[in-house]
Amino acid sequence: MVEAEICDVDPAFEALMPVETRAPVVFNSPHSGRVYPPRFIEQVRLDLPQLRRSEDTGVDELFGGVVERGMPLMRVHFPRSMVDVNREPYELDPRMFDGRLPTFANTRSMRVAGGLGTIPRVVGEAQEIYGRRLHVDEALTRIETLYKPYHRALRRMIAATHRAFGEVLLVDCHSMPSMAPMRDDRPRADIVIGDRYGTSCSPAVGDLIEGVLRARGYNVVRNKPYAGGFITEHYGQPQTGVHAVQIEINRAIYMDERSYRPTSGFAVLQADLMALAEALARLPLDRASDWRIAAE
Repeated sequence: MVEAEICDVDPAFEALMPVETRAPVVFNSPHSGRVYPPRFIEQVRLDLPQLRRSEDTGVDELFGGVVERGMPLMRVHFPRSMVDVNREPYELDPRMFDGRLPTFANTRSMRVAGGLGTIPRVVGEAQEIYGRRLHVDEALTRIETLYKPYHRALRRMIAATHRAFGEVLLVDCHSMPSMAPMRDDRPRADIVIGDRYGTSCSPAVGDLIEGVLRARGYNVVRNKPYAGGFITEHYGQPQTGVHAVQIEINRAIYMDERSYRPTSGFAVLQADLMALAEALARLPLDRASDWRIAAE
């Protein structure tokens, strides 16, 4: 039997809606959850600071101002180390579990092989989360009670925005560990834009994001090393008017990666991201129709 307390995060996520939705842009922070249920902590072999290495600390707060600017924000409260909603629903590693996985489970993906499936096996530098195998019912319970309700709510938010405006852009918001410095001691990348190599959104979206952030002094790259995860790939269907783009932010810009506390750069970055959000709100997504014609 699976004890309910393991999945007891209330609320598991929040759909923050503006008083009036003024733009066809939805923001999503799927990895900033930092509510670690006591029963989950009892299951794992790592301490809390180690578990938090997979957490996109503060990303929901960096983008929180979009709500007062007329754009909705989805944010998750349960931790990525417990359930990763940026994966297929059943990317599961059979080596982690006692009991038989469903026949439809994807056990052979590269993410599963790397320990980063729907129920992650590792955090950080391949640190094993668990000291023992879990029962398969536990994984399925987390998927049913956390993963699936989150995706139902996200789909509703995207669909409502699409109905209201005829187009919608999903901005999937993440952070990444700081990277090795370049010769001039600047981070190799401040921001990585992921659009699945041009397939998940109109090129106008990536061009705007890159232009706005470069103008504010950020080193911006596209698709390397992060081209966009399951959420960007799954929801980004520009031919139907649903665009999706992933934004990865170098944590060294805004936080101390050892203490998980914000630095003086947090407020600066937050203001720059709100300027970006306002620019995205003004972007005519119907340009995507021109992109569709050109792509045919």
